[in-house]
Amino acid sequence: MTEVADPGTITFPLPRTCPFAPPDEYRRLREEEPVTKVDLPNEGEQMWVVARHEDVRAVLADTRFSSNSHHPAYPRLNKSDGSAPQQGRRVILNLDPPEHGESRRSVVGEFTVRRMEALRPRIQQIVDQHIDAMLAGPKPVDLVAAFALPVPSLVICELLGVPYADHSFFETRSAKMVDRATPLDERSEASDAVMGYLHGLVQSKLAEPTEDLLGRLAAQADAADPIAVADLVGMAVALLVAGHETTANMIGLGVLAFKEHPDQLAIIREDPSKISNAVEELLRYFTVADTVALRVATEDIEVNGVTIPAGEGVLPLGYAANRDPNVYPDPDAFDIERGSRQHVAFGFGPHQCIGQNLARMELQIAFETLFRRLPNLELAVPVEELSFREPSALVFGAHAIPVTW
Repeated sequence: MTEVADPGTITFPLPRTCPFAPPDEYRRLREEEPVTKVDLPNEGEQMWVVARHEDVRAVLADTRFSSNSHHPAYPRLNKSDGSAPQQGRRVILNLDPPEHGESRRSVVGEFTVRRMEALRPRIQQIVDQHIDAMLAGPKPVDLVAAFALPVPSLVICELLGVPYADHSFFETRSAKMVDRATPLDERSEASDAVMGYLHGLVQSKLAEPTEDLLGRLAAQADAADPIAVADLVGMAVALLVAGHETTANMIGLGVLAFKEHPDQLAIIREDPSKISNAVEELLRYFTVADTVALRVATEDIEVNGVTIPAGEGVLPLGYAANRDPNVYPDPDAFDIERGSRQHVAFGFGPHQCIGQNLARMELQIAFETLFRRLPNLELAVPVEELSFREPSALVFGAHAIPVTW
């Protein structure tokens, strides 16, 4: 006999009171109410949260949990005016089978380990160029503005075939798109602007295919099919926004973690081959995109003895899962020797991040090069004085990180 939990009294999203730890309530949820209902910012709205590693992976792997953001029960973690989600936008993150599988298959081959390895020399060059600029400029410098943001932004622009000259346009609007605290009309305006920009870019590549990723996809698409064009634009939005936001924030936070744990930094200084393990631990340790994997149950589904009814929203808590002591002994410790590849920082199941191989490579190159070329890199202000993104943000990170050397 399954049990249905009582309605929740916690309102999501929850703040990170420490940049190096999940919200305090995650531990209690994982230990006492691993599948339970919580409140949402809009009065009367609720959703389910799932907190244990095993259950989070089960939900993410189960296609009976829909990713369709147009579903009326899709959880809204932002305070809104009650407007319905905008229709007609097809972004791969929010597609269900069979459309999701078809869309994913069209692009997944572009992000294989082999293809990403071919990009390594260019990524290394981009990283070195930005460090050269830092060394040639004044100190202190904001690591986010000078390095953490422009490196992945330039990489994804070159990969997709987006003119980097337009980076300030989409970076500014992307920041609004991924912040749920931004007023709904401003988020919609920012989304419309990015969509419109990429629609125009896609149309130009449909007319004259180029050798970049969007150009190759455009060469395979039917320009006369509105759905095919919409899918291509949606793919471009997902890759462009996610491709620089998540990696940029991980670079900044990773530097903070290493400076707070000099013993761990000493390990990769002594043996750079361990940088790969360090990146996996950083991904687990921060889980910057903790609240993006929102779902809706399409039928009654039992999770860990609790029935989640059809038509109700669900959030698998990736950060709670990545600190589950049943999977990671001493989970709150930053330990690059643990080898934490089973983390869910990139999601799990059908919607697991397409660009994870690219993100891993960028992070490995960024940290190895940064600490090798700037061996005396230090924070210019205490961590306590840094400003971090609010819980409304889709991606956690620091607004600015002043550094010197």
